[in-house]
Amino acid sequence: MAVIPTLREGDIAIRPIRGRDARVLERELLANRGWLRKWEATNPVGPMSFDVRGSIRHLESNARAGLGLPFIIEYQGELAGQLNVSSISYGSLSSATIGYWVSERFAGLGLTPTAVALATDHCFFNVGLHRMEICIRPENEPSLRVVEKLGFRYEGLRRRYIHINGDWRDHFCFGLTVEELPTGVLRRWLDGKAPADAAFIPEQDRVAAARPLLPGR
Repeated sequence: MAVIPTLREGDIAIRPIRGRDARVLERELLANRGWLRKWEATNPVGPMSFDVRGSIRHLESNARAGLGLPFIIEYQGELAGQLNVSSISYGSLSSATIGYWVSERFAGLGLTPTAVALATDHCFFNVGLHRMEICIRPENEPSLRVVEKLGFRYEGLRRRYIHINGDWRDHFCFGLTVEELPTGVLRRWLDGKAPADAAFIPEQDRVAAARPLLPGR
């Protein structure tokens, strides 16, 4: 099991999720249903249960197995969202995926790019991973701005990739490898050195994502 640290940059921190977060986390999720629902992963074979304590136990179990790093995002000590490093693979692949959400009342304060940068740097320089990936729905402009700010590299369109809000949804995929970042994601961003065009999405992929995937395609 990888040690899950508390990482901080100014007023923003990510820390390990804990069972005692359940009540506050549930309150925050319920208050943000309209803000978050269209981006939430769903179950393609049945209804999703709104069981925050069960979700935390599942995340902690994955962490004990070395498959994930579940974080709470905080702003000035207040719970503001979640970030989860998932699908951790070691050995010849040495990669992981990042997912996140932030409450609407904290939007625009730089929480998400800071949290993503902190988690990515930790995975690269402490966990020893080689590659980090973020997959984003084409309609999710706030998340697309996060990868643009941090200089994640666009890697392609994945058709009907993840079940979100009741259906299989296309996603744009972005990645970084540790060799690209000798000073880390956070430092590069704060120093204004993230490449401005790394996350550029070709028009043909935007057009394809706007069209339904037809049978036989």
